[in-house]
Amino acid sequence: MTTRKKPPLSHSWVASDRSVARLIARPLRDFLQTETAGGILLLVATLAALAWANSPIGDSYEPVWRTEIGIQIANFELTEDLRHWVNDGLMTIFFFVVGLEIKRELVVGELNEPRKAALPALAALGGMIVPALIYAALNIGGPGASGWGIPMATDIAFAVGLLALFGKYCPDSLRIFLLSLAIVDDIGAILIIALFYTRGIEPGWLVAAIALLAAVAGMRSRRIWWTPLYVLAGTATWFAALESGVHATIAGVALGLLTPARSVDPEGARDAVDEASALMQDPKPAAIRRLAVQAQEAVSVAERLEYLLHPWTSYAIIPIFALANAGVQLNASLLESAATSPVTLGIVAGLVGGKLLGISGFSWAATRTGIGSMPPGMNWSHIFGAAATAGIGFTVSLFIAGLAFEDPQIIDEARIGILFGSGVAAILGSFLLTPRRGNRARQRQE
Repeated sequence: MTTRKKPPLSHSWVASDRSVARLIARPLRDFLQTETAGGILLLVATLAALAWANSPIGDSYEPVWRTEIGIQIANFELTEDLRHWVNDGLMTIFFFVVGLEIKRELVVGELNEPRKAALPALAALGGMIVPALIYAALNIGGPGASGWGIPMATDIAFAVGLLALFGKYCPDSLRIFLLSLAIVDDIGAILIIALFYTRGIEPGWLVAAIALLAAVAGMRSRRIWWTPLYVLAGTATWFAALESGVHATIAGVALGLLTPARSVDPEGARDAVDEASALMQDPKPAAIRRLAVQAQEAVSVAERLEYLLHPWTSYAIIPIFALANAGVQLNASLLESAATSPVTLGIVAGLVGGKLLGISGFSWAATRTGIGSMPPGMNWSHIFGAAATAGIGFTVSLFIAGLAFEDPQIIDEARIGILFGSGVAAILGSFLLTPRRGNRARQRQE
């Protein structure tokens, strides 16, 4: 999802001619409103993690992220290391936004009609099955066998950011196809985490989490919209999920899926405009407050929350996650073992070859059988480019790697595979999305 562009207020400080506003604030605002911004910040954070881990102070990288931080209220105490607070805490907000995106797409987006959803859904399915099979074939019976879910993921920030660089060469339908594919991929990743990377279920806490989710659904059906109540219920659900053994981020997804994706008052915007005209003559605080609430209700709760939280996840949470998880000390011994490691090779082969073969192959089968149809303006070169670009796994791949393995050596080999495989996929996607000379000539003539 991209952050919507909004015009600055004519009398705001950002719109002024002050040097800081003109030279820093406005360029920064314009950068953050581009589709490539999230991917660029994620790349910067990844490079920073690698630079830190391989610098003269590299020995401080792991101790910093293993620093324990606790919360104690009366007899209640929760203590986790800093990396777990990022992966189990901050990433819950990221997965909550993913849940919001999935809900919106299923209710009012590209996935709400079976005919339109068929091609990206089947393409995403192929992009999950084939990489997993390739990885499993290379690791069956070995210590890395549990990592088959790693190459199944697609990093939407990197993929959409890369596609934005080739916007003038690609039809709008390609971006919609890739976004829809990534959403279905996210659904698959969530199911995999919930079903296969959950350990030691505590039934009591699981029942409590389900009961809290039912309470949230009940509040929604009763049209109770007081935000603090939902924050309290959501936090309690997260804690119950954490204690239950189900990964805490699943609570974020579940809460996102429970969020209403249709507006409470579709005519609210029109009524708000009429009232705003009347307020221009005699503005009153109470009337302005009522007007703001009325205008908000013209937009669904899911869309409002997505708009509010998406910048935080893209520009803060995901870069922090990369900083906490992408740092690998690239010494000669590790690189030598990674070069022959079935874990590393399986991830690279899955992300680069598996995604390309799976997405393009299942897309061909879908169009051949008539289950799906090629979107307008797209051709097979676009499908191949999107398939290669989807091989940028990164965020969710790193997340699953942390769940799949406990051996630090295997985790480092997996990280190298994810970094290298995602990099190769990005280069391959760029090559396939760049039109050849003949195609550029035809585009200029058109």
